[in-house]
Amino acid sequence: MQWLDYVVLVGYFATMIGIGVYTSRKIKNKEDYFMGGRGFGKLLQTFAAFGAGTGSSDPVATGRTTFTSGMSGMWSVMYWLFVTPFYWITGVWYRRMRHLTLGDWFVERYQSRHIGLGYAIFGIGFFIVYGSMMFSAIGKVAAPLVQADTVAIPGVGVVGIEYVLVPIIGLVVLGYGIAGGLEAAYYTDLIQGLCIILLSIILIPFGLNMLVQEFGDPSTQSMFAGFKIMHQQLPPEYFDVVGSTSGSEFPWYRILAVVIINLVGIVVQPHFIATGGGSAKTETNARVGLVVGNFLKRFCTIGWVLTALIALALYADNAELISDPDKTWGVASRELLPVGLTGLMLACLLAALMSSADAYMVVGSALVVRNVYVPYFNPNASEREYVFLGRLTGGIIILGAVVVSLFMMNVFAQLQLTWVFGVLFAAPFWVGMYWRGATRAGAWASVAFCALMFFAIPFLAPRVYPALRTSEAFLVTNEVVVTTTLRKAAPSDVKKRASEIATWEQKLAVAEKLEDAAKRETAIADLGAKPAPLAVGDTVEMVEQSGGQSVFWGDGVTPVDKGVKRVPHGETRRLDENTTQLLLVYPEGTKLEGQGNFKLDFLMYQLIGVDLQHLSNAMLSTLELPPKIVTPFLVMILVSLFTPKCEKEGLDRYYSKMKTPVIPDPEKDRLELENAYKRIDELEKMKIFPGSSLEFQKPRVGDIVGFVVCVLVCFAIIGMAVLVASLGG
Repeated sequence: MQWLDYVVLVGYFATMIGIGVYTSRKIKNKEDYFMGGRGFGKLLQTFAAFGAGTGSSDPVATGRTTFTSGMSGMWSVMYWLFVTPFYWITGVWYRRMRHLTLGDWFVERYQSRHIGLGYAIFGIGFFIVYGSMMFSAIGKVAAPLVQADTVAIPGVGVVGIEYVLVPIIGLVVLGYGIAGGLEAAYYTDLIQGLCIILLSIILIPFGLNMLVQEFGDPSTQSMFAGFKIMHQQLPPEYFDVVGSTSGSEFPWYRILAVVIINLVGIVVQPHFIATGGGSAKTETNARVGLVVGNFLKRFCTIGWVLTALIALALYADNAELISDPDKTWGVASRELLPVGLTGLMLACLLAALMSSADAYMVVGSALVVRNVYVPYFNPNASEREYVFLGRLTGGIIILGAVVVSLFMMNVFAQLQLTWVFGVLFAAPFWVGMYWRGATRAGAWASVAFCALMFFAIPFLAPRVYPALRTSEAFLVTNEVVVTTTLRKAAPSDVKKRASEIATWEQKLAVAEKLEDAAKRETAIADLGAKPAPLAVGDTVEMVEQSGGQSVFWGDGVTPVDKGVKRVPHGETRRLDENTTQLLLVYPEGTKLEGQGNFKLDFLMYQLIGVDLQHLSNAMLSTLELPPKIVTPFLVMILVSLFTPKCEKEGLDRYYSKMKTPVIPDPEKDRLELENAYKRIDELEKMKIFPGSSLEFQKPRVGDIVGFVVCVLVCFAIIGMAVLVASLGG
């Protein structure tokens, strides 16, 4: 980056902090700080939902999976698409709750301050994990943009550039988030939302022009010829919107499972009480803002995918990207953007992070104040104390996210962790929302079951009992299959082969310089044969190795002797005239050990006789999700059937409130609620099953029409993705 890029960054930071300082002057009480006075309209609610739901990790994760899997890589972010129609319904819930935190909802529904405390602890953990993923994404993008991988710090030594940039970003987020509360977050989300939209499209024209310059004729071809060139450079399968069941990270069944688990868990994400509609002035503002904001993100995803495909066509031979695809966005920005716009791109990515982090910080601090400090330490605290403590705890959340980021720089691994984190409180929320019979004991049993089965035991078991790692019963992996396919080489294949040859030659040069003759011979032998040069149209062997994924261990199964390699087993199988497969196995007698956490839920599949060895990596990853979706609900319902119910009076007041539309004027709304509590029998008629313990309300016309329209928009977005994939094809 040049001096002009840094000027852009400094100007951006100054603007964000200025907004925080300005809005801090308007804060008079905790509702102003945590909910912005519940006065936000459709525009600010839209960009709040868009900003909080769009982090710096999203374009980075999309770039990574598109670079490795092609167009189907968009599902690393697009899996939320079919969850969005349900937001038309849930947006009303959060406004009718009339609470400052979701912890308050759990306290009211289950008539227990302790469950509010438990949820607050969950919420803080969620924000730290989710925030750390976004900081990690910035770390992956920063090095290519600033053209530096490391920096020397006096007294510390040489460290990665992300170890400097991430803490600086954290300080800026603290600067305006702590000062201005949710209102500052929403105003900056509006600005940052526009920045995110800009970053979604800014690289596309530069990339298309570069494709024409590199592979076409700029004197006769326009920028749009880049679409055709992109198809010429990449194999056809890279433009499949849904991946194949064998090789893709996101075949249709995994997409379906991820959609379901995210639908189950999204409703308990702590920031949804604010960005999901709780801070809106009206119910209509709540649902329109939530739905439109999230659909904006889906449209932006198409831009991120197209950018990554362009980068793949241009830089398929880039060693930096081959070794770390997470850097796709950063490398594309560095190579394509002129001076000034590089700084703007980094500012836009920072905007994507900050628009999420500020909301997490404010809502997380509200959880600590409302569900920890007030009920357990000082119920008579002043409004000034509330705001001060909120600012303090918000800072702790950002600090925790920065620390976790610096210790775990793996965006996709952190993303997958967020998929399952929400299951901890998902069953108590869903069951409590629709069934009067849900009990405190049932809620705690479900939370404890999830914490033990999906987090504590998998982590502790191999550490308490190390022999578990070498137990043969748990060293099962799926088959390692090498598939060799013959096809005509595309230009991107030629570029990759050239990069492979260059890398091989570099390693050979290093090996030949080894003084120890034995080590030199071993190193040269390990290199294997030099890859043959390749030309466009040549018959090329595309070798893809799949499988080897551990059934029971999160980080895989490896030989105790790290030098042992898999060897061919059995005869080569011919699938068709162009495709063959070969199995690889470790030599007989090889001692193996499991790495990482123990995947306890796979014991169920083993007990019922599922043949796990012959499943693909994507199917094994998919099978991790159903137990996390189903079993918490079973535990919740079964325990609730045999434990004391919550007090009827409290349940009557809660369900009456959830049936009563919000009036924007707080005093009028309070009077309307008091009136609703006096006509509980009349409100009972609004249920699909009057007189039962099930609290499913009859849908209104607006509910049905809005939901159907949202579903149609989902298919329109998929259609747009297909259209983009076909341009130039």
